[in-house]
Amino acid sequence: MAKTIQIHDTAFITSAFRASNETLSLDPYAKLWTNKGAQDWSKNYLNKVSKHEANAHCLRNRYFFNTINTLLKANKIKVLINFGSGFSMYPYCLDSSLINIEIDKPEIIEFKQKQTKQFIASGKLPERNIQYIGVDFNDDYQEELQKKINAIVKNQSSFILLEGVLFFLKMKEAKTLFNFFNSIQKQGDYIASASFRENIQETSAFKKLLQFTASETNIIDYLTVNDDFYTEIKNYKLIDDQDYFTLSKKHLNLTNIDNNNVLNERFYVLKNITDK
Repeated sequence: MAKTIQIHDTAFITSAFRASNETLSLDPYAKLWTNKGAQDWSKNYLNKVSKHEANAHCLRNRYFFNTINTLLKANKIKVLINFGSGFSMYPYCLDSSLINIEIDKPEIIEFKQKQTKQFIASGKLPERNIQYIGVDFNDDYQEELQKKINAIVKNQSSFILLEGVLFFLKMKEAKTLFNFFNSIQKQGDYIASASFRENIQETSAFKKLLQFTASETNIIDYLTVNDDFYTEIKNYKLIDDQDYFTLSKKHLNLTNIDNNNVLNERFYVLKNITDK
C-alpha cells in the first residue's frame, strides 16, 4: 500500500475490519485480503478516528448479507449487482444459485478478478457465478454499462448494493447514479445503500475522520445525505433503515455508546414500486 491511502486502498482496510471479527461480520473470506499494510493502516485509523470502526464495518457487512440472503432464500432476487464492490466477498458467502455482477474501477476489478481466480485454484474460495465490469465513472458510462448489465440480468429480479460509495461522490453524481439504477430495475427490485446523515459533521468522530483523510489520504470532498434523499427517489419506497446503534444493540447487546465518538453510518433498503 502507498504511503498515502488512495480510494482503492480503503478496500484493503475495510477487509481488515471485516476480518477482525468473523463471527460478527459473517464473512470468513475477508482475511484473504489482509496484509501488514492494511493492518497497520486500520490500527492507525482506529486510534485516530474511532475505536468503534471495526465493529461498525462488521455490522454493516452482516446487515447487508442478512438482507440479501433473506431475499434470496425467499426467491425474491436472482441477481446481485454490487456497485463499488471493492474486495467484498458476498458471492462466496451466499448460495451459488445467485448471479453476481461486480462493478468498480477497472484497476480494482482487474486485481480482484486475478486474485480470486488464484484463491479458487488453491481451494481458498468456492466457485461462483460472477461477472466483472470495470467502469471509469468519470467518463460517460451509462449507456454502455446499461447494455452490459441488461445482457446479464435478462429481466430477472435484482438487488443493487451501493456500499461505501456515496461518501466519495458529489450530490449530482449520486442523483445521476440512482436515476441509472431506476433505468435498469423493475417493480419488486431492491437497492441497498450506506451513507452518513448531515448531522454526523457535528461529531468528534467525523471531525477526526476529516483530519485523518487530510493527513493520510488523497480524499478531500465528501457527501452526506439525510433520509429525504432516499424517500424522494422516484419509483422507490424506503422499506428499512438501520444504523450502528440499532445493530450493535441487536448483535452486541451494547446500549451505552457515546454518539459523539461513533461514525454512525446508516443503512437503507429501498424497493422499486413502479410497474414499467
